[in-house]
Amino acid sequence: MTATQAWALAAFYSLGAMRARAWMLAVVLALAAGWTDWRSRRIPNWLTVSGLIAGLAVRSLAGGWSGAKDSLLGAGLGLAVLLPFVLIRSLGAGDWKLVGALGAFLGPQRLIAVLVTAILVAGAMALALIIWKRRVKETLRNIGRIVMSLARLRMPAPEVSLENPQALKVPFGVAVAIAVIVYSTAEVWGGA
Repeated sequence: MTATQAWALAAFYSLGAMRARAWMLAVVLALAAGWTDWRSRRIPNWLTVSGLIAGLAVRSLAGGWSGAKDSLLGAGLGLAVLLPFVLIRSLGAGDWKLVGALGAFLGPQRLIAVLVTAILVAGAMALALIIWKRRVKETLRNIGRIVMSLARLRMPAPEVSLENPQALKVPFGVAVAIAVIVYSTAEVWGGA
């Protein structure tokens, strides 16, 4: 083995180790956010902002300018996709910032897969909660109100927003944490 080949092999393994560390940090961030969202229905700024900075740093170290670009694209995509839901008050700002921070770790392609999984998990959690609380009719009525509001290009009524104390709420941070764990496990086992 030549010196160049040895250097290339060492660089490959260190890059792989850095990517593995990025995944581990993304899982830790998602678990911490999921836990705080479960307990207090809030995800603190210190967690999401430090997660964003760590994601940018780790991806930049692992991939240079390409990694930095991927990290910024992932963060921007996460923030852009969920911004409309924050504006109509159907998603909290902490959840929004969490997805942006995770986008910095994961990049845009992996973030899309995590988001789709998180939406499916949140939907299953919401369905279970609606059935458990016996509020199926009320939920269907509220969905109709939301659809009519959107068709008229108006904000939904206050009773279907997060500000309504009687509204059933699913902690989206928990769904995101589950999705990151599922996707990370699939990555480790070679399934993703």
